[in-house]
Amino acid sequence: MSTTSATAQQTPTGQPPAERERVSAFAGLSRVMLLGFLRDRGTLFFTLVLPLLFLLLFGSLYKSSGTSHVKIAEVGSVQLLDQAQGDARAQLDKVLTITKYEDQDAALEKVRKGDLDGLVTSGPNGQVVLRFSASDQVKSGSVQAILNSIVESANQAASGKAPAFTLAASQVEDNSLKPIQYLTPGLLGYAIAMGAVYGASFTLVTWRKKRVLRRLRLTPVSPLAIVGARVGVSVLVALAQTALFLVVATMPYFGLKLSGNWWLIVPLVVCATIAFMSIGLVTGSIAKSEEAANGINQIIVLPMSFLGGAFIPLDVAPGWLQTVSHALPLRYLIDPAKTVLSKGGGVMDALPSMGILLAFAAVMTLIASRFFNWDDA
Repeated sequence: MSTTSATAQQTPTGQPPAERERVSAFAGLSRVMLLGFLRDRGTLFFTLVLPLLFLLLFGSLYKSSGTSHVKIAEVGSVQLLDQAQGDARAQLDKVLTITKYEDQDAALEKVRKGDLDGLVTSGPNGQVVLRFSASDQVKSGSVQAILNSIVESANQAASGKAPAFTLAASQVEDNSLKPIQYLTPGLLGYAIAMGAVYGASFTLVTWRKKRVLRRLRLTPVSPLAIVGARVGVSVLVALAQTALFLVVATMPYFGLKLSGNWWLIVPLVVCATIAFMSIGLVTGSIAKSEEAANGINQIIVLPMSFLGGAFIPLDVAPGWLQTVSHALPLRYLIDPAKTVLSKGGGVMDALPSMGILLAFAAVMTLIASRFFNWDDA
């Protein structure tokens, strides 16, 4: 008799009715959230299209960056530049674009406007005269360093003596590395932060205003199913963003070279999405309207993106900025993502950051629970 009763309580799939209802509720909520995301053109644009446009823009701008290259005008005949032939000329062309000018005043005007980085003429007794604009200190420093190096090399060759010391310099990364391999993790981090923070906060505010949360509270659906559905959709969107970024970045035009255990980007993205969602839970619990949530999110996400290394490489940032970035979750996605994608990093390079991201999410979720309301009070 007891066996018959137990069998009667099972669904055709072998699951208890209560368990089947929970699974059905989770699937239904996930479907509603995903359809809402896909139908919202504004959300699609700011979550997928805008970050991808940044990748295309910055990837194209920095595609050919590398050795400092300067443009100079040569007025008259400058023996130091004209005598370079063969390999010497090829090496010179890598760092200098030399344009011949007859009119020195016209060339000087281009230097003043920044169209040219310097002007070179011949002086007495083999002197090489360089004119440059001090308004751009980076370019002026580069053109002086390059011309000084050429002069020293020519003097060394004229003396017939071998140099006492030489420098052999090389980068620590593989020579095939390109700027896109450093841009991709930063802009991907910005995209994931935008999607997760805005998705969580807007869902919370909208559902609370429309009394959806209130209705859900009166149904058998558990809060865990609601949160789980939101997490599942956000992770799915974040993984789609990641796949899209990697597909675009690995195109021959950009030439992203994946190295090491690049697949570790997947668990990193999952942990980061949960961390950023927890921020959205806090802002969504505090904000009373979509406009308020949008304002609070912008105050958080944009500074975090700049200070966390999404747009400005932290390696060249001031010390105080690097210190501040340690308090921001975005850093713990961008740094390990850069390591596993571009520098051959492994599990131990990603694991500590994943732990920090999950710990951050736990703290922020506890804070959100203090402000959460099922309905507008």
